[in-house]
Amino acid sequence: MINRVVLVGRLTRDPEMKYTQSGIAVTRFTLACDRPFTGQDGKREADFIDCTVWRKQAENVAQYLKKGSLAGVEGRLQISSYEDKEGQRRYRAEVVADSVRFLESKKDSASAPQTTPPKQEAPAGFGADPFSSGNSIDLSDDDLPF
Repeated sequence: MINRVVLVGRLTRDPEMKYTQSGIAVTRFTLACDRPFTGQDGKREADFIDCTVWRKQAENVAQYLKKGSLAGVEGRLQISSYEDKEGQRRYRAEVVADSVRFLESKKDSASAPQTTPPKQEAPAGFGADPFSSGNSIDLSDDDLPF
């Protein structure tokens, strides 16, 4: 049987880390993942997916991620159930993460102004990029190899 989940999204709030009675770190967070289509009103919708990560990875997530951070999560879907105060059976779905990837650096996530990278010279033995000058290149169908 296969139960694998791969998600990429942004944290909706700061991660919450706790320790179990036996001293194992567990961190919970919610990931907002955009849907690949827009709703009837033309706006993009998102799914909000609860995630749980354990041990050293949990400590790293709590230390380095915050609300708005872009993260990739790989794990398994786990469904649990419980009875609420009224005696109704409730179900809860969460992703138990095996791996959490930090998809942007600390400086990328800060609201620093973006600068354009400096223009680089062509390596020795290579001419300048013919497409960077803005001049058009005259090609006919006979010039193409296919």
